[in-house]
Amino acid sequence: MPTSKIDPAAKIDPSAKLAEDVEVGPWTIIGPGVEIGPGSVIASHVVLKGPTRIGCNNRIFQFSSVGEDTPDLKYQGEDTRLEIGDHNVIREGVTIHRGTVQDRGVTVIGDHNLIMAYAHIGHDSVVGNHTIMVNNASLAGHVEVGDWAILSGYTLVHQFCKIGAYSFTGMGSAVGKDIPAYVTVNGSPAAAKGTNSEGLRRRDFSPEAISAIKKAYKIIYRQGLTVDESLAQLKELAAKQPEVQMMIDSLQNSDRGIVR
Repeated sequence: MPTSKIDPAAKIDPSAKLAEDVEVGPWTIIGPGVEIGPGSVIASHVVLKGPTRIGCNNRIFQFSSVGEDTPDLKYQGEDTRLEIGDHNVIREGVTIHRGTVQDRGVTVIGDHNLIMAYAHIGHDSVVGNHTIMVNNASLAGHVEVGDWAILSGYTLVHQFCKIGAYSFTGMGSAVGKDIPAYVTVNGSPAAAKGTNSEGLRRRDFSPEAISAIKKAYKIIYRQGLTVDESLAQLKELAAKQPEVQMMIDSLQNSDRGIVR
C-alpha cells in the first residue's frame, strides 16, 4: 500500500487489507480483520474494527466508530461481522456495530447510502440501498430498512422494526412498529400521515402508480379494515398496478404490526 495515501500518524494493523488507493487520515485506527475496497477515503480520528468488509468508493468522516462490538448484554465476544457495500457516505461521529450470534451474526449496509452525523446503526440491522439517515437517527438492533427510505433527524427505531422501501419519517419520530412501503409517518409514537408522494415523484414513479399507491394507503388506513381484509383489496389493485405489490409484501412480512 503506497505510504503517500496513508498518513504516518494512522495506525493500521498488519492483517488489515486495504486497496492500494485507499486514503487514511491521521490518528485513525484500523484494526485486524478490516478490508477496505478501492477508491475509499477514511478521514482522521476514525476507528475501524473487524471483522468488517467495506466496499469501494466509500467515504467515512472523522470520529466515526465502525465495526465495534455491540453493547447487547447477550454478546459474549463471538466472531461476528459488519459488511458495507459501495458508494456510501458515513458522516461525522456515526456508530455502526457488528452482529450477534443470536441473530444473523452480521450487520449489513448496502450501496449509495447517506448516513449523516451521529447516526447509529445497531447490531444485526440490515440497511438497503439509497437510504438517508439524517443527523442523530438511530436504529436499535435487528432493524430492517428498505431501499430509498429516509429517516429524518432524531428518528428512533425500536428493535426488530421493518422500515419499508420509499417510506419517510418526520423529525423526532419514535417508531415502534413496522412502516409499510411508501408510507410517511411522524410523531411519538409514530403514526401514519399519508404516502411519500413527493419522494415517489423524485424517483420517477408514474402519476398512475402514485395514484394507485394513494388508493392502497386509503384501503389500509381509512376504511377501518383489518390487515387481512385490506390485503384482499390490495391484491386486486396490484393486478392492475404492480407497484402496489410492495405494500402487500410489507403487510405480509410484518411481525410487530404496522404503524397506525
